[in-house]
Amino acid sequence: MPLSLHMDGLPLPRRYGAIVAIALGISVAVLDGTIANVALPTIARQFQASPAESVWIINAYQLAIIVSLLSFSFLGDLLGYRRIYQAGLLLFSATSLLCAFSDSLTMLTCARILQGFGGAALMSVNTALIRIIYPQRYLGRGMAINALIVAVSSAAGPTVAAAILSVASWQWLFLINVPAGMLALLFAWRFLPENTQTSSARRFDILSAIMNALTFGLLLSALSGAAQGQDYRLILAELLALLVIGTLFIRRQLAMTSPLLPVDLLRIPVFSLSLCTSICSFLAQMLAMVSLPFFLQSVIGRSEVETGLLLTPWPLATMVLSPVAGRLLERFHAGLLGGIGLAIFAIGLFALALLPAAPGDGDIIWRMALCGAGFGLFQSPNNHTIISAAPRHRSGGASGMLGTARLLGQSSGAALVALMFNLFGAQGTHASLLLAGLFSTVAALFSLSRLRQPAGGTL
Repeated sequence: MPLSLHMDGLPLPRRYGAIVAIALGISVAVLDGTIANVALPTIARQFQASPAESVWIINAYQLAIIVSLLSFSFLGDLLGYRRIYQAGLLLFSATSLLCAFSDSLTMLTCARILQGFGGAALMSVNTALIRIIYPQRYLGRGMAINALIVAVSSAAGPTVAAAILSVASWQWLFLINVPAGMLALLFAWRFLPENTQTSSARRFDILSAIMNALTFGLLLSALSGAAQGQDYRLILAELLALLVIGTLFIRRQLAMTSPLLPVDLLRIPVFSLSLCTSICSFLAQMLAMVSLPFFLQSVIGRSEVETGLLLTPWPLATMVLSPVAGRLLERFHAGLLGGIGLAIFAIGLFALALLPAAPGDGDIIWRMALCGAGFGLFQSPNNHTIISAAPRHRSGGASGMLGTARLLGQSSGAALVALMFNLFGAQGTHASLLLAGLFSTVAALFSLSRLRQPAGGTL
């Protein structure tokens, strides 16, 4: 259903239906980036794979999203956000079935790549849809809700996995996506608006899309290769190719009036600083979330269900603090809120790294809650800053950059977990948590540096 150019957001109650469509789709797409973490040791044993090899179940999904996210974002501006979102729901649901019926690590990894393309279509346009769903005066509320969904979904994977694994096998971690995806598609078909501001003058640049995929693909492949201990000559070749292709890609984007990668937005200081904050924070989150299940199960002997329950305080604390952060944003600078939140996050991560040799449940729970509280205080204000710093007519590009920053951090974090396990063996989780604490500290410094910057910018 088209949305009038003169209409400021959707009327009630249609707006509620549209938000349900966004919430369902984004929840399953983001959740699938971490939901398999708890089951990684079990899947590794079933397929006779090492912990470092099994991390590819996570990496493949994240890699597919990050190489295609900006392309889907551009297509959303060109063809309509609603169409891209619905296509993503169909692809994501269908490939979830392939994941569930995989009988080898290779097949599961390939299925996760296809599933990642569906997830990328969903993530690429969700923020742009929020901007046309909500009236301008309520946009902050919409962004807060969306940030809450993303933050909680990112951290809630172990909790959801524990609930599913308590009654079913790991295959149901993916089968559960099918009914959720179909329900989201029903709401999307009924309630999501068409963005009628698409421009027929814009053209999708296939060469830019290929160069974008190669740039991010080579970056993550080199990181993963180093983590997996691949031949250094192959890694150097990938880095050289990345330098050449990446340079040509950026130069091409700077010369275009409608670039696939909106590098011109990085000229806005608060925008670029917020992206750096996002990358470092999600890198820290992924280092912790991927490595902790191995410690809880392999080192201190907890079951899959117990592992998920012990990780639950993290998303619960995030759920509590995210709405509070949205309200505090009306009174305090986002850079200050983010800096405080990320400092709390770093303290929680270092506390986890210093767990006693035989920790009790209470030792683990309060540290998890501290991490979740800090992350919840940071995430919503940071996302709001990224979107509001860009000019309104560039919201699609800002949405794509926001998602790319998050996925780049998560993918790099998962790759670094594999490196920590290869370098430190049984102490891999300890090393991962220390590294996560350092990245969170860096993110806090990036956030605080925004205090000297204006809230937005112009191009």
